[in-house]
Amino acid sequence: MLLAGIIIVILTFALIIKKVEARLVLFLAGIIMCLIGNMPEDIMPAFIKAMTNNSLVPTICTVMGFSYVMKLTECDQHLVQSISGVLKKGRVILVPLSFFLTWWISLAIPSASGCSAAVGSILIPTLIAAGVHPAMAAATVLAGTWGSAISPGNAHNPFVADLAGTDMMTVIINETPASIIASFACVAVMTAYAIVMKEGANDERSEAYRASLENDAAHDFDSFKVNPLKAIVPLVPLVLLILSSKQIAVLPEMSVALSMILGVVLGLLVTWSNAQQVCKNFFKGMGDAYADVIGLIVCASIFTTGMSAIGLTKAMTELMEGSQSAAAAAGTFGPFLIAVISGSGDAAAFAFNGAVTPFAEQFGLSIMNLGSLAQIAGAMGRSMSPVAGAAIICAGLAKVNPMEVSKRNALPCIAAAIALMLFL
Repeated sequence: MLLAGIIIVILTFALIIKKVEARLVLFLAGIIMCLIGNMPEDIMPAFIKAMTNNSLVPTICTVMGFSYVMKLTECDQHLVQSISGVLKKGRVILVPLSFFLTWWISLAIPSASGCSAAVGSILIPTLIAAGVHPAMAAATVLAGTWGSAISPGNAHNPFVADLAGTDMMTVIINETPASIIASFACVAVMTAYAIVMKEGANDERSEAYRASLENDAAHDFDSFKVNPLKAIVPLVPLVLLILSSKQIAVLPEMSVALSMILGVVLGLLVTWSNAQQVCKNFFKGMGDAYADVIGLIVCASIFTTGMSAIGLTKAMTELMEGSQSAAAAAGTFGPFLIAVISGSGDAAAFAFNGAVTPFAEQFGLSIMNLGSLAQIAGAMGRSMSPVAGAAIICAGLAKVNPMEVSKRNALPCIAAAIALMLFL
């Protein structure tokens, strides 16, 4: 049974890497393992439990609904544009500054593809216009998107909180210091690469780029008028959640769903948008979140149920029991490598956290730390994958091959993953 389980798990991740629908693969693999383990009665309870999870479903769906409204009202663009102005004042530190801007903006725009589109459409042309090599400009923005791993809008944080039996903000506050240290490790290696390879801001490249633009396009950087109120709206739910967290408690404790709905209402009032259209977009976002993210969590739950039925979960925990370093390395580089190859760390992180993380204390780690380690490492791996949606968007904006972007992010993301493992 164990041998059959190992073969099925390897085939599962091989198919995910091959871009076969992750939900279908995880669901079928879980059912097959339940049948081999002679526990078919466990399938439907696991399916229904994940499908109706009271903490995950409202959180993830309302976050996605909020992001759809921010895109409709263009509040996300106002946020990005307002911050991009800082870049014009510091050409020498353009690469690290752009990374950190993207990293922090991704907290408010947790979708890697959404953040790449919103931030990249502004920062990448700005960087190229300042003389940064196009591939380096794209790599800088792509690398910054893993900051969303510590966002309240990230689906993994409530998932880890559920496993650890705590609230989401406790998980985020716990993982933030190590993530910030990892971000400095990432940007240090990236900046060193830009200096050594002479791909930072350069007058020759800047002049050549400006000359290649048509007159109208050359003025696009200055034509957008930022509305400060619109720029603040995407940050409001994040601020409300921090101020209402148990650790700070300035405001009464507030759910993620409530903070997102308040953000939507504020966005509607500030932009004076069509209320019907805002309503449609909010619920469309909620529906897409259920189909894409909750659907993946449901299928990952069936997969982990199958691993337990076949005895694989018990065997894995026994193998890692008493070896903290082995568990930490597996939690870091398992999801990391899968994400690099497949372009998404979600399937690997959900599967790992569902199957292994609940038993973290048996091999010397806390559930919260191991769960955070796996999901953040997956996000880092995605940030150096040439096939990730965010990478393709950034490469397209810079008009370079995604592989060129991936090559520049390899060392920074590996350095960040190692730093994360050491400090978390």
